[in-house]
Amino acid sequence: MPLLTLGFFCLQLDRGNIANAITDTFMEDVGITQFQFNVGQELLSLGIVLFEIPSNMILYKVGPGKWLTLHLFFFGLVSTFQAFQHNYAGYLATRFFLGVSESGYIPGGLWTLSTWYTRKETAKRVMIFFFGNQLGQAFAKLIAYGILHMKGVAGYPGWFWLFIVMGAFTIASGIVVGFCLPDAFHNPHSWFLPQVNIFTERELHILQTRVRIDDPNKMNKKQHIGIAAFKKAFSNWRIWVHVFITLGNNGPFRGFDTYGPTIIRSFGFPSLTSNALAAVGLFLQVPVSFGFSYISDRFNKRGETTILAVAMHMFGYILNRIFTEINKRGVRYFGVVWTQTFASFPHPLNITWMSLTCTDPEERSLAMAMIIMSANIAAIYGAQLFQADERPLYRRAFDSNIGILAFALVLACIRYGHEVYQKRRVE
Repeated sequence: MPLLTLGFFCLQLDRGNIANAITDTFMEDVGITQFQFNVGQELLSLGIVLFEIPSNMILYKVGPGKWLTLHLFFFGLVSTFQAFQHNYAGYLATRFFLGVSESGYIPGGLWTLSTWYTRKETAKRVMIFFFGNQLGQAFAKLIAYGILHMKGVAGYPGWFWLFIVMGAFTIASGIVVGFCLPDAFHNPHSWFLPQVNIFTERELHILQTRVRIDDPNKMNKKQHIGIAAFKKAFSNWRIWVHVFITLGNNGPFRGFDTYGPTIIRSFGFPSLTSNALAAVGLFLQVPVSFGFSYISDRFNKRGETTILAVAMHMFGYILNRIFTEINKRGVRYFGVVWTQTFASFPHPLNITWMSLTCTDPEERSLAMAMIIMSANIAAIYGAQLFQADERPLYRRAFDSNIGILAFALVLACIRYGHEVYQKRRVE
């Protein structure tokens, strides 16, 4: 669990450090406009979308220990090489290849968790996994605050050192994961130390028995994912509802998170201070999301917690839209903090809810890839919601975000209503 979370932490550092780089002189040095910057963000998501399902199929065959370790190495290398881009073409290439190298990590990590834990434990473990994402978002802002002070060291801008330091940390973390992460539930040995037993025979027996009792299908792993599994997953309408909930929830925050430090800077704060202030709501989301996941697991409230979380996320943009009419930076900053606090964790809650509709490992593996793919498709349109012609207030972007999240909220309510109806029919 900590190893997968560490990998997610690194992924978010490498994916999100660009938001901090643009508070420095990144756009001017590379020679790109805000529209061109948004195109690069779309290419990042496109790279993920194109290679997500193929990557998950490879993981299913070779094992997460090998495949997830390779992901860490590759996106650590690409992140490091971002420091050497000097033009628009280089920027587009690095963003696309960063997306390709990250494509299978999140669905692969989610599928791996689903094989090691019981259904009742799923929501909490998924949320802990996403703590890596949330802490990566938060610490990236604080780390950037320190690293961007290195501007001028060896004659390089601050954003150069931002990519170098964070990329090197990811590569080092990949080495740790390679030595410690079990290759698979059926092969509990790390890739780098295949002869070393991570668990005793008794521990492994307990782990496998508890999962077998909870869901016997998890022990019936096939060698590959066949056509029948694709048909089953793609014909399950419940999975598609969750996919569209993710499309509605994740797009708005993608643009908001990218321009968060820049929006805060427009309130009148210094550039470097804006990076630090952008971390506050991201740290607050950790205990709040843990509370939601605890309720989801403890009281089996999958739909209710997802609906409430999406509603709180939408309310954040309502606040931001209202506060564009108020010229008080403390009030406007509160809107940013609220949105950051509630924006990210509806996604893992929705993933947990969706995973419980799957009946076998193959369907679950594909469903995980589908929902993470939808998150990245959402990021493609989300990257263009905040345009240069309406900065710094972004009223049109906030209006769009409210409408998109209202769509996701309606879908979640419909899905929950159908679930309640089905339970009453059974009773």
